[in-house]
Amino acid sequence: MVLGLRRHGGVVMSSANLSYRHGHGRGQWWALRLSALALIPLLVWFVASLVTLTGASHGAVVGWLKTPMAASATVLLLAAMFYHAQLGLQEVLEDYVAEGPLRRVAIMVCGLAAFGLATAAIAAVLSIALGV
Repeated sequence: MVLGLRRHGGVVMSSANLSYRHGHGRGQWWALRLSALALIPLLVWFVASLVTLTGASHGAVVGWLKTPMAASATVLLLAAMFYHAQLGLQEVLEDYVAEGPLRRVAIMVCGLAAFGLATAAIAAVLSIALGV
């Protein structure tokens, strides 16, 4: 094995690809793909909505965000986006940081930061939507 590469059935594969083949991390792999798939329509909707709101007043944008559809879709977008980002950063840390306490702490900090930021963003949207 050189630089994390191995021969497997005549094909050179990275250690990460081999671990997926053998079932390690398969759930995380699927979660990353499914969250990316969920983000596609949510982002298309969000960008299209922003385009239609171009030039609108602050009050019009707040009024738009107060609608149940906009508030619900924005909350879903934020949840999927932060979840996807956390999974992606965890994958990078697992692939490029050596096993040990530093990696475990970095993954924990990444997860807590994603949770905290998602909570704050969703609370802000709900605060606007509910008029609190």
